[in-house]
Amino acid sequence: MNVDQFPDRIIEINQEHYLYFGGTAYLGLPTNRAFQELVIKNMLRWGTTYGSSRNANIKLTAYENGETFLARYIQSESAVTVSSGMLAGKLVLEQLLTTTDCFFHFSDLHTAIKTPNSLPVFLNNQINPRLLDAKAEKISILTDGVPSHQTKTIDLSLLKEIPHHKEITLLIDESHSLGILGQNGCGLYSGIDLPIKRKIMVSSLGKALGLSGGVIASDVSFINQIKNTDTFVSAAGMNPAFVQTLADATEIYSVQHQKLLDNLHYIDQKLIKNDTIQFDKTYPLLYLEDENLIEILEANKIIIANFKYQKDTAPLNRIVITANHVKDDLDKLIDVLNQSSGL
Repeated sequence: MNVDQFPDRIIEINQEHYLYFGGTAYLGLPTNRAFQELVIKNMLRWGTTYGSSRNANIKLTAYENGETFLARYIQSESAVTVSSGMLAGKLVLEQLLTTTDCFFHFSDLHTAIKTPNSLPVFLNNQINPRLLDAKAEKISILTDGVPSHQTKTIDLSLLKEIPHHKEITLLIDESHSLGILGQNGCGLYSGIDLPIKRKIMVSSLGKALGLSGGVIASDVSFINQIKNTDTFVSAAGMNPAFVQTLADATEIYSVQHQKLLDNLHYIDQKLIKNDTIQFDKTYPLLYLEDENLIEILEANKIIIANFKYQKDTAPLNRIVITANHVKDDLDKLIDVLNQSSGL
């Protein structure tokens, strides 16, 4: 399906209008007029891009402003921006490879934080015995904040069962929780209070926060290590106009986050719960177990996300709720889903 403008709550296909419940613009920012005006204002000041190394002798205050905001927002000691969420993940892995004896991962991990030779956290639905053995070592555990095809946050309580002679670093990808979950959308990072040596968060900023780029958040020491890696020094930074916009859009983020929460609460009140729809009132994704619903929705002029996210995987069938959806949109969606549940 080809469209000729940003796919917001309504899209036009073959000269017909459809409600759209797809994408990842959870806070509805790409088409938000006030947000767009901030981006334009900052482009007029900072230009459309800046191709220099962040370690060059000329320093742009836009980076300091945006990264100070992110650290405060995420509630981390420090944060640094990069050009994408994918690069954020790869930079962190590159640094962890120098200090980690063994990697472990939860299932359904995003490509951004996958590394070869990592071992699964669970084997046969039990904690991997390798995590519980007597060997003293430095381990890194890799996870998404909300695993793919899930609406619940990852359960990290098992980290308490790992013996103390395992020095744990936790790397969590919050591309689909930053801006959505936590107080004012701060994400999960600040709420992780576990017996671990270090926690690191990476995230795309191109989803809820509406700007192309990525962020790494952790303690000051680790962020300084990232800033000194060859890859970081050699790469151009995130668009400075976008980084400055992060700092300037605090109020907009708060308003749009509340709109999203209101929409989710509205759905929770009216949607008939059943096993064919996976939904949590705090999270803006609904996963459909019955593929017939896709055709039923489309027949009612509703388009959802339906594609293969990775090769050799089952199609991703999900309904995405954003801050821009209005009650009439939600009513139509809920009515179709409720009627279909009775079939």
